[in-house]
Amino acid sequence: MATDPMAEIRASFFVECEELLESLQDALSDMEEGNHDNETINIVFRAVHSIKGGAGAFGLDALVGFAHRYETVLDELRSGRMTITPEAMKLFFQAADFLQDHVRAARDAAPPPDGSEDCLVALEALIGGGAGPVVEEEVTDFQPMGLAFDFGTVEETPTTPVWTVRFRPAAALFSSGNEPLHLLRALGKLGSCTTRCDLTRLPTLESLDPEGSWLEWTVEIAGDVTDFDIREVFDFVEDVCEIEITQGTAETAPSDAGGLSLPDFGLPGLPDLPPLAQDPEDPVPLAPAPAPRAEIVPMPKTEPRAEVPPPPFAAADQPTAPAAGPAGGAAPREAASEPSATVRVDLDRIDRLVNLVGELVINQAMLAQSVAEAGLPPNSAVMTGLEAFMMLTRDIQDSVMMIRAQPVKPLFQRMARIVREASGAVGKEVRLRTEGEATEVDKTVIERLADPLTHMIRNAVDHGLERPDKRRAAGKTAEGVITLSAQHRSGRVVIEVADDGAGINRPKVREIAISKGLIPPDAQLSDSEIDNLLFLPGFSTADQVSALSGRGVGMDVVRQAIQSLGGRITIHSEPGKGTRFSISLPLTLAVLDGMVVNVAGETLVVPLSAILETATLTDEDIRALGPNTNVIHVRGAFVPLYDLGAELGYRAPKSSYAGGIVLLTAQENGTRSALVVDSILEQRQVVIKGLQRSYGHIPGVAAATILGDGQIALILDPPDLVQNASGRTRSPAFALAG
Repeated sequence: MATDPMAEIRASFFVECEELLESLQDALSDMEEGNHDNETINIVFRAVHSIKGGAGAFGLDALVGFAHRYETVLDELRSGRMTITPEAMKLFFQAADFLQDHVRAARDAAPPPDGSEDCLVALEALIGGGAGPVVEEEVTDFQPMGLAFDFGTVEETPTTPVWTVRFRPAAALFSSGNEPLHLLRALGKLGSCTTRCDLTRLPTLESLDPEGSWLEWTVEIAGDVTDFDIREVFDFVEDVCEIEITQGTAETAPSDAGGLSLPDFGLPGLPDLPPLAQDPEDPVPLAPAPAPRAEIVPMPKTEPRAEVPPPPFAAADQPTAPAAGPAGGAAPREAASEPSATVRVDLDRIDRLVNLVGELVINQAMLAQSVAEAGLPPNSAVMTGLEAFMMLTRDIQDSVMMIRAQPVKPLFQRMARIVREASGAVGKEVRLRTEGEATEVDKTVIERLADPLTHMIRNAVDHGLERPDKRRAAGKTAEGVITLSAQHRSGRVVIEVADDGAGINRPKVREIAISKGLIPPDAQLSDSEIDNLLFLPGFSTADQVSALSGRGVGMDVVRQAIQSLGGRITIHSEPGKGTRFSISLPLTLAVLDGMVVNVAGETLVVPLSAILETATLTDEDIRALGPNTNVIHVRGAFVPLYDLGAELGYRAPKSSYAGGIVLLTAQENGTRSALVVDSILEQRQVVIKGLQRSYGHIPGVAAATILGDGQIALILDPPDLVQNASGRTRSPAFALAG
């Protein structure tokens, strides 16, 4: 089925918009931290400007209108006529949020978001007025390469200032697919202008290079035009052409009303060339330009743009050419490292590739099992080839997993907006600090983590942080801080949400739990157990229902969502210092390295990332603790002992564990546990097969897998297993005898 090229370009434009919005949020965050240099401000301006230009090409009027008014205020900031204040930064962030809403509304053909007009009015009040008429965006032509578009402003009434623009394109401008005629037309719409073409550099046929650039144009513009307006026309081609802009004055402006044509010319031995195609709206032929009355003084060129974003409408699924520049294939201004070429691929294709790699791993395990059963010598050609195949399979699996891995930065930026909206709703001053934004996680994990994180961020703003007056009374700053961090730890990704608030009010939590009948009045609970009451369904510490909380739905939903990802969540709180929620998640939901063990005749898999070491027990290592439990002495510390066979219901606790094999495991908080198994079979890479959809959450079991002999084995979750374990490692008879 043939695809619509314009639909692909439109889709590519919205992909570029997401990147531009990300750079916009980054630059605004830098400004909020006090970085007010021209480079950072230019990044903000250019992101909004590029989105506006691309939106105009597709006739997205609502998006163009919003971006234009936002851009006008940013231009005042960029020109130094406006100072940055905390109130201005709040409005800049709010406008960026609405700009994102406009982009997504345009992408989904939805109505524009409500409330954006109020934001713009408040933003324009910073510069003492409106932003003027919206720039009209016009697509005058479509070029297969470079996708050159022409953007022009509404024609202004001619005034006395006269600008002279000398424009000489380089060969790279043509090779990138740009057309000088579009640029000349755009200049013609700035005001009344005349254009002359200089042919003095045009060689004879014998020395003519058909790929060279031999023409030069001089354009004189009269009207209410600024240097910025003129340079804006050349925004995306300034690296592949020579531009000289000078200013003078004239008693009268040129008589042309924005018309543009080029004179006929002839050369010896050459037939007269036909004139270039004209815009139907510009039929007036060129008249000789009157000389300006005053001397034309060259204007200094404006400072180079700090950062030029990629074109918002690059061709879909087409890698960037090595010499390509910001928006028309322009060569980079400096000899900087070239960006890597990228290809957009449908996510379903990647998922299919991941599934196929999983099947490849299973078949490789089956082949290894068959070869081992055949009893071939280790140095045989088959065994050598099998080892090479296993290494190749591992490399393919790692590469495919890297395709799905994405940094958590976009997710963290979404949480920054949640903080701004939630703090505004409850009247608190809150700042979000992020750490580890480059940490990569499986794309599926990121997508399903958005809702739980939103609950936790809102909970931290509403419950975790005090009001400004209470913070000052406690010797803190009026502004609360929420820290959102991500890091890799022990083969998993750990995401933490921490606040510097008052901490969990444990007496209040206990009182609410008793009043709701969740715990008996005489229950003896530790601080950790009281904190975990927050995860019970229907539990809420809010005194009244608000827009953020109080309905008893939140933290229980968070825990269920985390568990559905094969993760877990823990709480650590200190009164007066704050609360930290830690989420531990698997790096990927496809393949993991595991240790295959045997327990009571059953084959199980323990994730290798959770195992610190293995050991064989002796009588001197084991110590009794109470009537039913044992601990072992390992490296100067006592570690609780858990019998996997007894905990999973395969058999009763053994009478003695001397000679048994233990797996020493560690949790994210550093606590260790010893799991008793009957034997260790092998270390193997296994494919994860989820059980949540069919069986729900099973305590201590993360997933299942298919081994090389076709046997199904459960993949254990050691921290969850320990958390729900009974700890019985002594049978009643043995306990009495002991």
